[in-house]
Amino acid sequence: MKFPTHFPHISGLMEDHHKKMQSDSCDPDRPTHPGTFPTCEAGRSDHQPAERSVDFPVSVVLPAGGTGERTGLQTPKQFCLFMGRPLISYTIQAFERVSWIQSIVVVVAREHMDLMTDIVQQFQHTKVRVVPGGSTRHRSIYNGVLALGEEGRPVADKPKVVLIHDAVRPFVEEDFLYKIAMAAKEQGAAGAIRPLVSTVIATTSEGYLDHSLERAKYRASEMPQGFTYDVIYQAYQKCSESDFEFGTECLHLALQYCGTNAKLIQGPPTLWKVTYKRDLAAAESIIKDTLSRSACAITGGSAQAVTLAGALQKAVGALNMELAVIPDLTGENGWYLLKDWNFIQVSVNRSCLSEVEALLTDLEAAKQALLHPLVVILVLLNGSDELSVSGRALEPEAIMDLASAAKLRNILLYGIQLHQSEDTQRWERSVSRVAEITSALIRDRSPALVGQLLQA
Repeated sequence: MKFPTHFPHISGLMEDHHKKMQSDSCDPDRPTHPGTFPTCEAGRSDHQPAERSVDFPVSVVLPAGGTGERTGLQTPKQFCLFMGRPLISYTIQAFERVSWIQSIVVVVAREHMDLMTDIVQQFQHTKVRVVPGGSTRHRSIYNGVLALGEEGRPVADKPKVVLIHDAVRPFVEEDFLYKIAMAAKEQGAAGAIRPLVSTVIATTSEGYLDHSLERAKYRASEMPQGFTYDVIYQAYQKCSESDFEFGTECLHLALQYCGTNAKLIQGPPTLWKVTYKRDLAAAESIIKDTLSRSACAITGGSAQAVTLAGALQKAVGALNMELAVIPDLTGENGWYLLKDWNFIQVSVNRSCLSEVEALLTDLEAAKQALLHPLVVILVLLNGSDELSVSGRALEPEAIMDLASAAKLRNILLYGIQLHQSEDTQRWERSVSRVAEITSALIRDRSPALVGQLLQA
């Protein structure tokens, strides 16, 4: 796993976690690939559900003060890096992309305040406020609730509903957040539940079986949970020191101290929590898979490039990747700069590097690389024994220099060269090989191959 040099507070924290987490065996009862991570902002993806209408203010409290003891790593799991970005940043993005959520309070241990502030600035999170946590989970959540309603803040900024979620559950979806928010407004409290996977048993003090619970009657309490502000505030105002010290269930506080019986809503498998080392591997796999599902091919309008892109579109389709083919990124096509994470510049002329340079400039202006490393693949169609640019053979140093500069901007540039062939079968094999290489480069995002001109 690579760490961006422009993120000094996080670089080096996780040098050994990737190797360690792969040593854990998978739990067959735990989904390793629960669903899709929503990477695009609201309204930008063809697969997003229709935008929900919420006519009351909603805010979020993300407790993120955990030490990550169960992962066996020195770095708290919320700060582990995935594709050069901390896990907590993915969770924040899942809420920021929801237009009707007005603010997010992230509660962290005091020793991590500067680190969290750096993350907010580095990835340009706009709805976030960072506050110090307490000695226990309930104390930290209470600090977040207080920050949302503290004196001096405009009345209009006080939320009607507060959503509480774990910083290490990054795959929450807007549709489910909407269900929780609406139920919380109507009922006063609402929470996510999931079926129990294992039977729960009680033991005696001597370590023998006392009794077991009927699994069908019980559910696992999950996050997110939602409350009207007054309910969660009053619950914490009235709860005991024992609750603050040993309690973990917010819904129980609302019931015990406010008489609010929460509406329970069965959540999707995507609500799972990153808890163990194997979960870190699963989370990274989901993020990589989501980023590699589509790409955009730019042809420049050349007939040969269009033909090659069309053949490539069919070949990568067989590898479960969608490929949009466009002549350029002007006008309405500029939307792809905000939608896609992978770009293929198909070139058949002598100005291939200038085309790539223009694409890199457009990508930098779009600022997508702030959130994820972007992939740019230069596919070069060569009709002779030499690939040339400006009348000269293209030296390996030329694409390497360009790739080195792009990498500093979190853009990974690769090259693939194939030769034109009149032999239909040979040509089809070459295109299939380009598709396979393209799919692998986009999936793996390998730093070791950046700047290489691969042969298909």
